Amino acid sequence: MLAELDRRLVVAPMAGGPSTPALVTAASRAGAVGFLPAGYQSPEAVEAAVRTVAAASVPYGLNIFVPFPPIADPGPIERYRRALAGEAERYGVELPAVRTYDDDSFAAKVELAVALAPPFVSFTFGVPDRAVVVALRAAGVTVLITVTSVAEALAAVTAGPDALVVQSGAAGGHASTTRPAEHRGDTEVGSLVWAVRSAVDLPLVAAGGISSPAAVAAALAAGATAVQAGTAFLLADEAGTRPAQRAAMTSGRYRDTVVTRAFTGQPARALRNRFTEQYGDIAPLGYPAVHHLTAPIRAAAAATGDAEALNLWAGTKHVSARPAPTAQIIDSLIP
Repeated sequence: MLAELDRRLVVAPMAGGPSTPALVTAASRAGAVGFLPAGYQSPEAVEAAVRTVAAASVPYGLNIFVPFPPIADPGPIERYRRALAGEAERYGVELPAVRTYDDDSFAAKVELAVALAPPFVSFTFGVPDRAVVVALRAAGVTVLITVTSVAEALAAVTAGPDALVVQSGAAGGHASTTRPAEHRGDTEVGSLVWAVRSAVDLPLVAAGGISSPAAVAAALAAGATAVQAGTAFLLADEAGTRPAQRAAMTSGRYRDTVVTRAFTGQPARALRNRFTEQYGDIAPLGYPAVHHLTAPIRAAAAATGDAEALNLWAGTKHVSARPAPTAQIIDSLIP
């Protein structure tokens, strides 16, 4: 089914606000496939978004987070909580107690996806049980699993998906790696696609660093069936990107990106700011516990337009992003 896409372009699911139903619908009407994010939302909110996009009668996808196992030792998270006390005081918020487990309503969201059967469902942060994939495929859904290495691709194949999203280190936002302690964000999309293509016999969607027609063409030449872009759409008219991030990306002051776990406990690529500099070296692994811990700080910073304590997710090619209608951005990426 991926090979039949008009333009072989997927607009990435960007959780936390950017990927709105309007963005997904506009992308799909322009010949790409937009993905809704289920992450961080209640099942009810996800259902409403899915029904909104489905009513437009366009191809679309839904992305679901695979839950992490419970945190066995909360000690490092507790120490990080104490280290963030000054930030809580700065922004006038109270830090929540450490949560050692949160499955993001995984079972309910899978049940919803089976019932509503969006054309595509992708998974991030791990490999779902084979039974989940079987149920979705039986409902007529094309299933994709996100991987960041050959080893992860081989593990994902055992679940029986239709395709893989191959995410390189250049991608903005969270790395889907199942080995976060080893992630450095230094893989290049073309070579990673080629390596995975040599190891598995499934269609591949190349992700990370897709910011130009040349990048699209190179990824397809390396063996991808389609490409996925996210950062290029952060400034789209239809995106729900926070005003503070839009201002940061267009200011010219934030040039560098860094792979950090300071905001969520999972490696993620963001614009370098005060928070990444101050806490990047001491932040522990522990998603989503760290995500919940820093959420009040980030919300307060966003409310005041302070980009220095925000998770400004962005890929390495963020300087090429421009404000424009989604359809125009898609046109600018097609070779």
